[in-house]
Amino acid sequence: MENYIEILSSETGLKSWQVQKTIALLQQGATIPFISRYRKEMTGSLDETQITLIRDRFHQLEELDKRRETILNSIREQEKLTPELEKEIRNAATMAVLEDLYLPYRPKRKTRATMAMAKGLEPLAHILFAQNNVDIEEKALAFVSDEKDVPDVESALAGARDIIAEWVNENATARQKIRRLNERKSMIICKVAKGKEEEGQKYESWFDWSEPAAKAPSHRILAMFRGENEGFLKVAIQPEEVDALEILEPMFVKGRNEASQQVEMAVKDAYKRLMAPSMETEMRQLFKIKADEEAIRVFAQNLRQLLLAPPLGQKNILAIDPGLRTGCKVVCLDKQGKLLHNENIYPHPPHNKRREAAAKIQSLVNAYNIEAIAIGNGTGGRETESLVRSIRFPKDIMAVMVNESGASVYSASAVAREEFPDYDVTVRGAVSIGRRLADPLAELVKIDPKSIGVGQYQHDVDQKLLKNSLDDVVISSVNAVGVEVNTSSKELLTYVSGLGPVLAKNVVEYRNENGPFESREALKKVPRFGEKAFEQAAGFLRVSQSKNPLDRSAVHPESYHIVKAMAKDLGVAVDDLMKKEDLRKQIVLEKYKTDRAGLPTLKDIMAELAKPGRDPRKEIEVFEFDPSVKSIQDLRSGMKLPGIVTNITAFGAFVDVGAHQDGLVHISQMADRYISNPSEVVSLNQKVMVTILDVDVARKRIQMSMKEG
Repeated sequence: MENYIEILSSETGLKSWQVQKTIALLQQGATIPFISRYRKEMTGSLDETQITLIRDRFHQLEELDKRRETILNSIREQEKLTPELEKEIRNAATMAVLEDLYLPYRPKRKTRATMAMAKGLEPLAHILFAQNNVDIEEKALAFVSDEKDVPDVESALAGARDIIAEWVNENATARQKIRRLNERKSMIICKVAKGKEEEGQKYESWFDWSEPAAKAPSHRILAMFRGENEGFLKVAIQPEEVDALEILEPMFVKGRNEASQQVEMAVKDAYKRLMAPSMETEMRQLFKIKADEEAIRVFAQNLRQLLLAPPLGQKNILAIDPGLRTGCKVVCLDKQGKLLHNENIYPHPPHNKRREAAAKIQSLVNAYNIEAIAIGNGTGGRETESLVRSIRFPKDIMAVMVNESGASVYSASAVAREEFPDYDVTVRGAVSIGRRLADPLAELVKIDPKSIGVGQYQHDVDQKLLKNSLDDVVISSVNAVGVEVNTSSKELLTYVSGLGPVLAKNVVEYRNENGPFESREALKKVPRFGEKAFEQAAGFLRVSQSKNPLDRSAVHPESYHIVKAMAKDLGVAVDDLMKKEDLRKQIVLEKYKTDRAGLPTLKDIMAELAKPGRDPRKEIEVFEFDPSVKSIQDLRSGMKLPGIVTNITAFGAFVDVGAHQDGLVHISQMADRYISNPSEVVSLNQKVMVTILDVDVARKRIQMSMKEG
């Protein structure tokens, strides 16, 4: 453990005690949001990113040590473990170095070298490797034997070279030097697979492509690997052979005699036949991991922005899932998102019942006291929006286009079937669209994040790494906002710090059987909701109907006594303290410091008293597309249009201008200055102005610019 702390402290630049305390909290079952929010004094106010880094690297070091012990035991069983080798293995800092050290001792299948050894040629290999000035034919002649299938001198020398080649390949120092060469100077070379020129046109850009692998952006690497997996491309990652031999030959070729010539031949063979393929496999894994990490980082960043999109809040909502031939599904929801009514309207071709549809919408708005209308942005979305905006309502009704990515996944899911067992997928999809307007976070947690449509190559990256990263984002987002315990779904409660699926289900079942929770303390009555779970979860759960005003805030119950002491010292109630700024200004924080609650926690408490339970998300903004644009055919070069950012990638951002086809703003067109990351300029769901550069209707491609010039 001490070794881990030392390594982590060195790598992160954090103090040893910060790393130590964080690891201790994680091992005690504390969640990252809890540690970041409520244990600032213990960690020196580390944020979620730093804590996540410590957690993930700690697990990597644990895995490294498990492998280290397996290797040591294997070599020990072979009775080949020397004190020097054990020291090298214990000091190995990476998995690659560890495997290099193990390579000579790894149980082998039959190789050319093992076959040569079985023929008794290892002594000859040692003679050649010594590179003394000897008559190598005379030495080799002694090993010629029909009985051992060594018919002549050349066969003996070839076998000896095979053994030397394996020695070269298994030399840990040589492998490390070649690995560094590969990391620095490998080229990624991509060619079209034989006979796939016509069939693989979507990969035409990579039919004859090469670039330094270390500089290749993640999206290009993943695109090439996808093309290779689909059988359209051939990908190689390797440095120049001459560069590798310039490293290896001086290491092993030590003379200018006949024996040295044999060693030189063996070194070339070792590199070409053994080391180069092995290193290419490593490099493919290395650059794939780097590409995965970058793609996952972009995905996670996009997901966070989507989850934390502004909510409309508790309103009566009419939601429309648009359609043309099949009509539009209309649902009415109350302020809690409960389904009150559903039916179909048919305003668009081929039915064209626009007037009846408008009258029906107007009737439903009046009947259910609708305050906002949510319209899905799928097929028929723009036409439906136009219909809604043409209706004269007796009061102002907000009409909002809602991104419906993943709604169909939700509507067919077990969660949706459990919520709406008596309704079909069309009703469920429309309900999801309406609830997304009210509270995007609460609705999107019901969908697998990969189905939300904000990633890049999400099916090509490491799926376990992707899931872990996206789960972290959902957990972080849910706990940053806080959860109302009496109205939240089981799916939303699952992501609350310290709960999980079982406790979330128990909370909902207890609530259904016993009515709303009257306080945070009442949560302890839920089966299996013990002190540990309460400690982790309580600060992130809100009980808006509680008599204790602190239950509506992010102040943790463990700090209630501090707030009560503040109120008592001022001779007022806690509620007064929360409502009146002049009272809070009289508080001297240093007076309330304890071993657990230092100034960071006290400042958080004061901020929470000022705005108890404040939602960190921004307020919703109404957005309208240009009414002249309904489809890609309406777009012309030079048009300036309002749009919404729907996806962000490493190479740019996709923007919806209402044409049923998102356009690409390449990173080079995002600003008048150089930018290295699109997120420097835009965020998901951001409203932007774009200029149409080029429209390819046949290929459904729209190129845009955000530059002002």
